[in-house]
Amino acid sequence: MINQDTIVALATPSGAGAIAVIRLSGNEAIALADACFKSVKTNKALASQKTHTIHLGHIMDGDRTIDEVLVSVFKNPNSYTGEDVVEVSCHGSNYIQQEIIQLFVRKGCRMATAGEFTLRAFLNAKLDLSQAEAVADLISSDNEASHQIAMQQMRGGFSSEIAKLREELLNFASLIELELDFAEEDVEFADRTQFKELVERIRFVLKRLIDSFAVGNVIKNGIPVAIVGEPNVGKSTLLNALLNEERAIVSDIAGTTRDTIEDELVVEGIGFRFIDTAGIRETQDVVESIGIKKTFEKIEQAQVVLYLFDATQFVENSNLFQVEIEKIKNKYPLKPLLIVPNKIDKLSENEIGQLELFLGTIEGSKYILLAAKDNRGVEELKSQLISFVNTGALRNNETIVTNTRHYDSLLKALEEIQKVQEGIDSNLSSDLMAIDIRQALYHFGEITGQVTNDELLGNIFANFCIGK
Repeated sequence: MINQDTIVALATPSGAGAIAVIRLSGNEAIALADACFKSVKTNKALASQKTHTIHLGHIMDGDRTIDEVLVSVFKNPNSYTGEDVVEVSCHGSNYIQQEIIQLFVRKGCRMATAGEFTLRAFLNAKLDLSQAEAVADLISSDNEASHQIAMQQMRGGFSSEIAKLREELLNFASLIELELDFAEEDVEFADRTQFKELVERIRFVLKRLIDSFAVGNVIKNGIPVAIVGEPNVGKSTLLNALLNEERAIVSDIAGTTRDTIEDELVVEGIGFRFIDTAGIRETQDVVESIGIKKTFEKIEQAQVVLYLFDATQFVENSNLFQVEIEKIKNKYPLKPLLIVPNKIDKLSENEIGQLELFLGTIEGSKYILLAAKDNRGVEELKSQLISFVNTGALRNNETIVTNTRHYDSLLKALEEIQKVQEGIDSNLSSDLMAIDIRQALYHFGEITGQVTNDELLGNIFANFCIGK
């Protein structure tokens, strides 16, 4: 399905800037660049230059000079795509960018589609499919953790682990298939004890990778944290303190926040998406009621629920607070709940002691004492949020799955491996066991791209940016 034509696209973000990079890839990339490039120091053609060299000169449209540029030459197969690649670094004027691109198109280039450079790298075996997908993840990474995972996957950490398991399973599968050819002789080429050990090891690795998706998914997409509580307890003040800016409107009027407000913050390399919700209370205000309804929708979407209440109201309303806390715990039992009494700067030491005694009786929840207006307790709150994320695998540089497609294939592979394990335990015939082994190998191959189709590749690379 690989095209032999030469493609061109802007490799840097569109818009004006100091410089822009225009990328060409294909059999005629160097020849087409040569037709438009005039070197400052030498008249030698780019085709005669060494690979991985940079040349100063001008892009010419006939006798008209468009721009002074630097041209980088990468000859196949030692390039990103595995083809001849030329990158033109020009000045970042929108006009200059378009003039150069249109010139190359007139000379015979075709505008690249989304992700076509990386698609060619995959089809030319420069990257496997999981590494190619990691390129898109790396480009979109916006915090240290997601960047680290994408880099590990792009270097082949995940795919090499899968490829090793697939190769071992394939070796045993070959022996099982060989047994089928000698079915009448009733011989066994595959040692069942070793095969059982291999299947158990594969099952263990698959379960570890599948379990890592819970961490990988939230690291890649950010961890949504819903800030909930009654009106005027300081939810918007807390959001502003966390973000260190006046993001939400703060006033003494209860119900000021009538819609959810969201913003992101990176804490120790992990992205958190804080959602300041409308205060939960009984109200006849139609607009506020809609906001409260959205609050419950956001709690459903959140990974962590942060329940905020006014500590100065604790003595009079401790029973009410306990009821509200239990209501949230019962409705969302699987979500970590962090209880945050705010405005503790207005309490005496004795009142703080009573408050902590009360909080200590609530099982299964953590609490942080806070004075959001003075930033007291904000750093402790951030540390507590980090504790909800299993960053051990990240610190130990273990393979973490972040891609939903990989997760789905791993689940299917595990299902087939478990069937194989059951077959070994029940002395299932080789021909029936071979079917499950082939299916497991198929799902392994889906991850690295050894098993693909045009529709799958189209879906994956359509999510890439143009020029990559």
